[in-house]
Amino acid sequence: MTGGIEVPGGIQRVPGVPGVEDPVRLAKWMAGAGLADLGELRGVQLIAGGRSNLTYRLDLDGGQIVLRRPPLGHVLPTAHDMSREYRVLSALSGSAVPVPEPLAICQDAEVVGAPFYLMRYVEGLVLRTMADGELLSPAQATELSDLLARMMATIHGVDLAATGLDTFGRPEGYLARQLSRWQRQWEMSNTREMPGYDELVDRLTAGLPDPATAEGTLVHGDFRLDNTLVQLTTPARIAAVVDWEMSTLGDPLADLGLTLSYWADAGEAFPDLNVGATVTALPGFFSRDEFAARYAELTGRDISGIGYYIAFGYFKLAVVLEGIHARYLLHQTVGEGFEREGPAVPILIARAHHMLDTVG
Repeated sequence: MTGGIEVPGGIQRVPGVPGVEDPVRLAKWMAGAGLADLGELRGVQLIAGGRSNLTYRLDLDGGQIVLRRPPLGHVLPTAHDMSREYRVLSALSGSAVPVPEPLAICQDAEVVGAPFYLMRYVEGLVLRTMADGELLSPAQATELSDLLARMMATIHGVDLAATGLDTFGRPEGYLARQLSRWQRQWEMSNTREMPGYDELVDRLTAGLPDPATAEGTLVHGDFRLDNTLVQLTTPARIAAVVDWEMSTLGDPLADLGLTLSYWADAGEAFPDLNVGATVTALPGFFSRDEFAARYAELTGRDISGIGYYIAFGYFKLAVVLEGIHARYLLHQTVGEGFEREGPAVPILIARAHHMLDTVG
């Protein structure tokens, strides 16, 4: 989207997109926020892949930056807080956890229709599907598996006091609060009767781990391969960890459990579920058990009860997708593929029960 039309004030008129309908207004705000050195705004493009907060690439004379804003339509309470994402990016910038450099935050909903923030664009691949995996050799797949386990361990080892994140959340009672929170989210967004949901909540409530034994670390809240930007250099590297909207202080095993709920083992490409990075089913990637064991080796944490956390991850993901499905039914989603989110919800609930039956 280039070749804009000149408007008064010297700002280029560029085509708007859903969620950023008035790029001229955005460009004026950017100039007032001290970003004039980036040059004229030449284009706005939705970056595909996100299922919650919306992500756009802004093309400017001085390069590319990224805009993040909440989804369109009804936003659930406590969800999609731009200031939380911006805070964690600012805290981790320059740390051992690579993140895009934050540039500016806007709380004025009049500029693009909701609060948003801007960050540097980071070059990297998003590896999600089996087709994406054609870029990888088995050796690279193994390397990426280890990199991802190391990155998770690094996130959970962040010095909270040194980064100013020691007040970023309340780790005490984290999992019980998460269970209550996601039940409330379900009640505000569910669109239909869902067999097995109430029984799953009862089982998760009864099996809550002893809070006295739980650790409190920084948790990403949605950590998986396709929430990293990968560069296939020699050696390969994770250029940035993105999508921090669910980050807080909490139980690190909840992060691990969610990652494993996304992870596809060899021969298990999840044809019935369009969720997560099916690329991990390809040759060379760690199995789910190998990934968990590598994390345990790196951190020294006891993962013997990980089955419960994986089931909890399926539950959380089911609630998230039901909310997206509700927005889809109201025609408030932007992009393609949202018709597949609703059918995934009962599958996730069934998998949670299966995990509790067989592992936890």
